[in-house]
Amino acid sequence: MKWIRDEEFIRGNIPMTKFNIRTLAIAYLAIEKGDRLLDIGAGTGSISIEAALQGANVWAIEKEKEGIDIITKNSIKFNVKLNLIEGQAPEALPDIEINKCFIGGSGGKFNEIFKYLEAHLETGGIVCGNFIRLQNLNNCIQCLEEYKYENIEVQLIQSSYMDKIGLMKGQNPIFIVKGVKI
Repeated sequence: MKWIRDEEFIRGNIPMTKFNIRTLAIAYLAIEKGDRLLDIGAGTGSISIEAALQGANVWAIEKEKEGIDIITKNSIKFNVKLNLIEGQAPEALPDIEINKCFIGGSGGKFNEIFKYLEAHLETGGIVCGNFIRLQNLNNCIQCLEEYKYENIEVQLIQSSYMDKIGLMKGQNPIFIVKGVKI
């Protein structure tokens, strides 16, 4: 399998899940051919595109117009089909059954998103989220516990990249959270 490097994505001013975090998130989601993934707060579409390349059917929701444009360009560039939804969760979430959900952005509406997941994420389905802010991390964990998810895992990833002259450039620390619906 070929993973897409960060510099290959069209970026703009929209946040993107970076390579090392993206590969971990896809691994936590255990993406397989035929999965039905909902990517909430899709940003540049990096998670959606990587999942689609592994054979998942993907619904990507993004509220920013620039993000929608970038996701469209990236999906064309990498020749993947996505169900792209312009809007904000939970109001614009599709009425479909899914087995995987990635939360990259929530707009602070975790309770509403988990109510949606209660009705649309199948038993045994996986939720994975990436967070920079402690408040979002805590809100997600509270919802996972409140809705009785199992196998809850949290990792803090801090990484640095070497630039062209050999200096290490630190990236934001990222919390990765995963839970399985029972």
